Amino acid sequence: MTQQISTGVVHLTERTPVVTGTEMLASLVPPPQFDAATFDSYRSDDRYPSQEATKQLLQRFVGEGAAPAKKAGLFRRAPKETPMKPGVYLDGGFGVGKTHLLASVYHALHARRKYFGSFIEYTALVGALGYKNTVDLLRGADLLCIDEFELDDPGDTMVMTRLLGELVASGTKLAATSNTPPNALGEGRFAAQDFLREIHAMSESFETLRIDGVDYRQRALDGSALVADDARYARAVESASASGAASDDEFAALIQHLAQVHPSRYIRLIDGLSLVGLREVRTLTDQSEALRFVAFVDRVYDAQLPIVATGVSLDQVFADEMLAGGYRKKYLRAISRLNALTHSAAE
Repeated sequence: MTQQISTGVVHLTERTPVVTGTEMLASLVPPPQFDAATFDSYRSDDRYPSQEATKQLLQRFVGEGAAPAKKAGLFRRAPKETPMKPGVYLDGGFGVGKTHLLASVYHALHARRKYFGSFIEYTALVGALGYKNTVDLLRGADLLCIDEFELDDPGDTMVMTRLLGELVASGTKLAATSNTPPNALGEGRFAAQDFLREIHAMSESFETLRIDGVDYRQRALDGSALVADDARYARAVESASASGAASDDEFAALIQHLAQVHPSRYIRLIDGLSLVGLREVRTLTDQSEALRFVAFVDRVYDAQLPIVATGVSLDQVFADEMLAGGYRKKYLRAISRLNALTHSAAE
């Protein structure tokens, strides 16, 4: 039985945050961990030349650099530099620095109006304000950065296709990251063939930049999330709550609560925390529950909050059949982040 934990502890299941559309728009900036992200601070892996090549192309995209000049021959003109598309799309596995590069684009482009948010934050903005109001607010923006671009249902496909099309037409630059090439978005999750025209139209706005590499979060880890016993769990929550606030929730209860809170509000669930505590973790077998937990993990990772957990190891939280399905990359990214956050709690 888990030990008694004293004051300074909050229960996420008792929080019901409300976020207005205006607050959503104001929050469209890079996560705190990328406040100071720059191209110079991006550490490319020499074993994967595409990382450095992508960085250089992105510097050209924001006007920091230029493509290497090709010399003209004696009787021929130098070839003209091919203009870049209005959008760049960073396609690569998790943990290769895509978000760092995306934040570098945001910081490097000197613009009056620019926004940075996850895919789910933009679709939530449309849900909160309506499509027309969202377009009116974002129209005229110099740059829109979209992290973890994903099309999980036909509604999102149609909304984002129209939204990005209107913004590009008004002169907005786009920069996005994803684990899936733009012409393959939606595969394995809904009848993508019914929406090929819309998906193709959207992908035409992007120049795809492939980034190869290995997950940097796993380079120094043993590949497994850390599991705490009851005593270590109690000590970790107690210690974190002494100087701030730590959460303490039974895992199944939190999963149920996440169904009652829109994913766009998950960031408010963890406001003011210095550690997240999860008791009696179990393997998730329901797809909806698993995807909500992925969205929650993304917000916890953005905030760089350590996680301490008992029960099933968090790298085993998604059932095998899920890891073999259409959302495989999402689950693997979440596992990578969970591993890192549980190790962070042990430091």
